[in-house]
Amino acid sequence: MMEENEHEIIGRGHWLSLDGASESKTSIIIAGFAVLFGVWHILTNIWLIEPGLWQNAIHFAGFAFLASVIHSPFAGYKNTTTTLVIDIIYGLIVAAAALWIAGIEDALYERTLAVTGQAWQFQAIDWIAGFILIFAALDLSRRVSGWVIPILVILSLSYILFLGGYLPGVFRAASLPLNDVMFRTMFNDEGMFGILASISSTNITLFMIFGGFLVASGASDFVIELSKMVAGRIRGGAAFVAVLSSALTGTISGSAIANTASTGVITIPLMKSNGFRARFAAGVEAASSTGGQLMPPIMGAGAFVMASYTSIPYSTIVTVSIMPAVLYFLSVAFIVRIEAVKYNVGDGQDLAIDYGKLVSGGLTFILPLTVMIWLLMSGVTPSYAASWAIAALVIVSWGTWIVAKVLNRANFQPILMDHRRITDAFLIGIKSSIMTGILLVAIGIMNNAIVTSGVGNGFSLMIAQWSQGSLVIAILLIALASLVLGMGLPVTAAYIILAILTAPALAGIMADSLITEQLVAGVSDPMKLAMFALVDSPHVADLATGLTPEAANELMDAIPFEVAITLRPLMIAPEVQTVFLLTAHLIIFWLSQDSNVTPPVCLAAFTAAGIAGSKPMATGFQSWKIAKGLYIVPLMFAYTPLISGDFMQVMQIGIFALFGIYAFNALVQNYAEGPLNILLIAMFVIGAIGAFWPLHLLFNILGATLVVAAVYLSHRRAGQVAPTT
Repeated sequence: MMEENEHEIIGRGHWLSLDGASESKTSIIIAGFAVLFGVWHILTNIWLIEPGLWQNAIHFAGFAFLASVIHSPFAGYKNTTTTLVIDIIYGLIVAAAALWIAGIEDALYERTLAVTGQAWQFQAIDWIAGFILIFAALDLSRRVSGWVIPILVILSLSYILFLGGYLPGVFRAASLPLNDVMFRTMFNDEGMFGILASISSTNITLFMIFGGFLVASGASDFVIELSKMVAGRIRGGAAFVAVLSSALTGTISGSAIANTASTGVITIPLMKSNGFRARFAAGVEAASSTGGQLMPPIMGAGAFVMASYTSIPYSTIVTVSIMPAVLYFLSVAFIVRIEAVKYNVGDGQDLAIDYGKLVSGGLTFILPLTVMIWLLMSGVTPSYAASWAIAALVIVSWGTWIVAKVLNRANFQPILMDHRRITDAFLIGIKSSIMTGILLVAIGIMNNAIVTSGVGNGFSLMIAQWSQGSLVIAILLIALASLVLGMGLPVTAAYIILAILTAPALAGIMADSLITEQLVAGVSDPMKLAMFALVDSPHVADLATGLTPEAANELMDAIPFEVAITLRPLMIAPEVQTVFLLTAHLIIFWLSQDSNVTPPVCLAAFTAAGIAGSKPMATGFQSWKIAKGLYIVPLMFAYTPLISGDFMQVMQIGIFALFGIYAFNALVQNYAEGPLNILLIAMFVIGAIGAFWPLHLLFNILGATLVVAAVYLSHRRAGQVAPTT
C-alpha cells in the first residue's frame, strides 16, 4: 500500500534522499524514470540519431508524465492512492498521444497525397491524440506557471480559427480550417514540437542537468566560500558575498528564484548580522540573483533562444554578454557600498571561511565549467559541450576524492560523485527542467498562430506607429509589456513572446536611423531608387542629390510597412542587420528580467523577503531600486556600440560607464562616500553625462574626473550630516 503522504513526497521532488533512505516503491519508480529520462537527454544529443519530431515528442512525453504527477491538482486530497493512480494514468495517456503524433507523420503525408485536392487526412485516433496534446499543453502549463499561458494559447488558436476575421485593420486575418490548424500546430517547425521544443530538448535540459551535477558535487559551497574570501573582509562584505555568489551561481542554475532560494538562505542572514536592513539585504539578494540570468555562459535560457531565432552563433551571444553582465553586477555592488558607508554597516567584519569546502568544491566547479566554455568557444553545439562538461565533473570528483584519500587531510574531503550523488544530480536537473519543458511546447502553439497569421507584423507596425520612430519610446513600450507579461509568466516565456512580437520592430527602428543617414547623403543605386518609387512622397524625386534631415524623416514616415520590410535588406548590409537583430533581442531579454524585482509581482524579491522576514512589497521596491542596471544597460545597447564595437571600443564604453552608473546610484541614494549637496549633485549629473557619452574620449575622461572629484568631496562631508532611514 502506498504511503498516505505519497503526493507530498513526490510533489516536493524528494524521490530519493542523498543517504539512500528509501521512500515508497512508487516514488522510487518515478525517481528511476526521471534519472533514465535525464540519461536519455544526454544520449540523444551525443549518440542517438533521432528525427527532430521524435526527439521533441519523447522530450514532452517524459516531462508531461512527470508534471502530471509532481504538479498534481489533487495534492490536498486525503486519498492519495487513488489520486496518484489518476495522475499516473493521465500522464501516460498524454505521453502516448505525443508518441502517436510523432509516429503518424509519414502515414499522414501518404494518406493526404492519395486523396487529390483534399485537406489533411486525419483519422479519428489522430484527432483524439491531437486534442489530448493541446489540452495537456493548456492544463500542464497552468499547473506549472498559472493561467496566463493557457489563456494566451486559447486566444491564439481562436485567432487563426475564427477570431481574426472579426478584428479590424492590421490584425484582421483569414480563418483557417480545423484540420489545417491541427496539422500546423503538431508538425510545423513553429508548432508544438518545433523550434522552441528543440531548444528545450537539446540545450536547456542538459544545462539544467549540468547545474544539478554542480549542486550535488558541492560546487555551490565553493561559490559561497570563494565569495567570502574575496569580499568578506571589506565594509559590508556580506552583501558583496551575496552579489558575487549570485553571479557565480547564475552559471549553475540560470534561474533568479532558484538563485535567491539557494544562496539567499546563507547570504541574507549574513547581511542582516553584518548590520544591513532586512529589506535591503533581501533586495540585494533578489537583484543579484536576477543578474544570474544575465550571466554567461548559461543566461537562463536566453542565449539558446536567441541563437535559434537569430541564427547568430551561441558563442557570439555569450561573448558580447560578458561586459553587460559585469556592468550589472558592479551596479549592484556600487549601491551596496553606498548603503554600507551611509549607515556605517559591517566595518571590516571578518567572515569565517571553510577552506575545506573551498578547496574541495573548487576543482569540481572550475574544471568542468572550463571544459564547457572551451568547447562552446571552439564551435561545438551547446548540448555537446554540456554533456562532456557533465562527464568531466564526474571524472574530476573521482580524481579529487582519490587524491584526498592519499593525502588523508581532515580539511580536504571532496564529495565523491557516486551512484547516489549522480542520481540526486539527475533528479535536481530534471525537476528544474519540468517547467521549461512544458512551457516551450505550449508556447509553440502560440508561436505557430503568430507566424501563420502574420499578427507579429501587425504588432511590429503598432510599436513603430506608437513610438513614432523613437527608439527610447519603443524600448519603454517593450519594458511596460514585459512587466505586464512577467506578472504571470516566467521571464524566459515572457522574453520568447516579446521577442516574437517586438524584436522585428525594434531592429527595424534601429535600421531606419541608418537608412535616414543614407537618404541625407543621397541614393544613386537604381534598384534602391526603384524601391523608393513605390513610396508616395514628393521627396522621392530628390533622392539622388540627397535630402535634408527633415525631408529624410518625412520620407521614412511615408514608407508603408510592407515596403520597409523589403527595403531594409537593400539599404543595409547583412552583417549590420544581424547586429541590429542581436541588439533588439538583448534589449528585450534584459527588460524581460524586470518582473523578478519590480512590483507588484516580483517573485525573486518575494522569495528573498520570506527569507529575510521583511515586508514583501517594501522589499520589491528596494530590489527594483538596486536592479537599475536592468534599464541602464539596455539603453547602452541601443545608443552605444557596446554590442557591435571592437574590443577597445567595448572596453572604453564599459569602463567609463562604470563611473556613470556609480553617479546614477549616488544620485538615487543622495549619498556617495558622504551626503550630497547641490554642487555635488550637479557634478554627478554632468559627470554621468560625460562618462556615458559614447566613444568620446575627452568627454569620458572629464566625466570620470568629475565623478571621482564628487566622491572625494562627499567623503570630506561625511559625518557632517547624519543619514536618515
